[in-house]
Amino acid sequence: MYLGRVVGCVWATAKDANLDGHKLLIVQPLTPELQSTGKRLVCLDCTGAGEGEIIYYVRGKEASFPFLPGEPPADSTVVGIVDTIHLKRPEQATAAPTANRTPHHRKGKK
Repeated sequence: MYLGRVVGCVWATAKDANLDGHKLLIVQPLTPELQSTGKRLVCLDCTGAGEGEIIYYVRGKEASFPFLPGEPPADSTVVGIVDTIHLKRPEQATAAPTANRTPHHRKGKK
């Protein structure tokens, strides 16, 4: 499963008959930190997600599973709407102690 944000929808009057009645959404893939990553894609929707919502989606053969026994020609499908995300903050890197530097004087002839 992948995270994404719904950024729009697609209207198609001419389409495969197996897509009739299914909503097509434009999804921007996201990292776990909710930063945009990768190219936008078109997903079928089985959840009723709307623009601006954070969702999770599946790709490949699994994209048609929410519509069984039908098998719409889907490469990606929105399968969930995200309510909250909890991330463990990365542990703070401890700074290396700085050496106590004292000036070094050159020993030499004056």
